[in-house]
Order: sequence, then C-alpha cells, then structure tokens
Amino acid sequence: MNTKSRGPGETESTVGSNNLSHKRGVKSYVLRAGRLTTGQQRALRDLWPLYGVTRPARALHPAEFFAQAAPVNMEIGFGNGDNLVAMAVAAPDENFLGVEVHEPGVGHCLLKIEEAGATNVRLIRHDAIEVLRDWLVDHSLARVNLFFPDPWHKKRHHKRRIVQPEFTRLLARKLQPGGMLHIVTDWPDYAEHIAAILAQNPEFETLDNTPGDRITTRFDTRGKRLGHSNWERAWCTRSKLPIPT
Repeated sequence: MNTKSRGPGETESTVGSNNLSHKRGVKSYVLRAGRLTTGQQRALRDLWPLYGVTRPARALHPAEFFAQAAPVNMEIGFGNGDNLVAMAVAAPDENFLGVEVHEPGVGHCLLKIEEAGATNVRLIRHDAIEVLRDWLVDHSLARVNLFFPDPWHKKRHHKRRIVQPEFTRLLARKLQPGGMLHIVTDWPDYAEHIAAILAQNPEFETLDNTPGDRITTRFDTRGKRLGHSNWERAWCTRSKLPIPT
C-alpha cells in the first residue's frame, strides 16, 4: 500500500471526511504498509485479545469495553500510543479508548500498555468515523482528544481534513453533555480552519483553558525543531466542564 509523504505534526490518524454517509468517499488517512517488529507481532498476537476491541453487533456504551465503570476518553489517531498510555496511567479511575489504523502503531501501543500495566486502556484498529457513527451510542464519551491530526496542507487535499462540519456534529452527538473536545495542531492554516468549523457549531462552547494532562510527544519535539508553534484549544458541549489542573 502506498501513502503520501508526511509533514511535520502529522500522524497516522484514524480520521474521517466531510462525507459521513454510509458510502464514505474521501478519507483523511492513508494506510501504510509499515514493517512490524518482532515485539509488535508478538503484541498483536498475544495482547490484542486482552486490550483490543472488535466491531460489536450493535452500538454500545464504550464503558462496556472496560472492566471498570468509569468515564471514557477517546483519542483519535494515537500514533504509537505514548500519550494515550501516559494519560491512562495518570488517571487510573478513568477509561481510555484509542483508535488508530496503523498496525505498527497499535502493536507499539500494546507493548506500552503491557509495560505500564495500564488495565484501563482499550484499542480499536478501525476508521474512527465509523467507530463513532456505528459502534458507540450517543452521549457516551466524556472526552475526545485529537492531537496533531494530518493537516493535509495542500489546498487540493483540504477536503481530507477530519475537522469538517459533519464531523463536529457527530462528535456533539457522541459526547456527553459537558463533554470535552481537545485539539492540538502545529499548522496555522489548519488551526484557522478548525476554529472556523467549531465556531459554526452551536453545540460547542470554547473553554478558556486547555487541560494540562497530555505529555510532550515526538510531534511536539519535531514541530519545535522546525520552528512551529502549537495551537491548542478545547471546547465543551452544552455546559462548561471543569478543567483538570
């Protein structure tokens, strides 16, 4: 499988399109035929049955994927899973659901889960739009994180960006009242695009601050090395959500 070259701040995100119908056309990710290490192969074989989630027969509350009943935070396009696992370790009383299409990244994340002993993490290797639309019941997510999504920086590719009006409407349905959407990008034009799209959706209210609970990842480091500045914003649905300190 072929893929485009990736620019700074891009991930192998499981992200969608501005066409969320059942006949999806444009997608904002390209599957890559990445090489699996021996450890990742072992993780996919032995750890996936413990931490992986397959498509349910019907839409479920995501808490059903976990051993504990707790708020569920979803990270779309978790890459190698470093941030996802770190957040899960820091908040053991919450559940963390990661969605990613890139198989080596999933394998790497499974190894991180095993190393950390993070029993409150579950992974899905599937298109995030379809997961949101078909796998999860409405008003079931406490938070959605979208960190360094593929910016598709060429103008002709802007239609591939995940943050589109239909996507934000879908998120508004799946988030609980007062649920949070947290986005980070290091591409200024994508930041402008995101801000404009969210401003159009009356279901979302901009928060004054962003949570301080994500870790510094290779995307932060690479962007800083290239002279990029992060744009980081958070929104909540309907009513204000307290921001962790």
